Amino acid sequence: MILKEGLPEKETVARIEAALYSSGRPMSIDELIKATGSNSKEKIKKILLDLTKKINSVFYALELKELEDGKYVFQLKSDYVPLIRKFAKQPLLQSSALKTLSYIVYEQPITSKRLVEIRGTQAYSHVKYLEQLAFIEHESVGRLKVYKTTKKFQEYFGISDLNIMRNSMISKP
Repeated sequence: MILKEGLPEKETVARIEAALYSSGRPMSIDELIKATGSNSKEKIKKILLDLTKKINSVFYALELKELEDGKYVFQLKSDYVPLIRKFAKQPLLQSSALKTLSYIVYEQPITSKRLVEIRGTQAYSHVKYLEQLAFIEHESVGRLKVYKTTKKFQEYFGISDLNIMRNSMISKP
């Protein structure tokens, strides 16, 4: 089958697969349209639906998933994350930086003073690294810095609503 735009459907599917695999983050329909050169949201949605069914029936540990915000992500199924962490050479975030990030997420906006009170002086190196990754940003208020997460953080972790996430952090024992 050939799409209206002139690309064979297999090429369009291949471009969607390549974009989702290589991005390492959730992607919107509009981003996938750009990746394929298509101009038909309906056609891309149909391909994504077919691709989701195919991937989720063929692979045991991988999935193509539509998130609540309508973005799609190609990822490891959550059941396999603990197992694979053992084999990952170097995670993007060390556990100490991840803890610092979790405090920023939970209490944002949070001052540098409060962060150091909670996490100690190592928080300075963590926030420097987290800012390099563009997961957090700061605003200077006098001599203090006030930290909050960025849109890139939300996209990377597939979070559409920080309030829902914070509420789930509060309700867990």
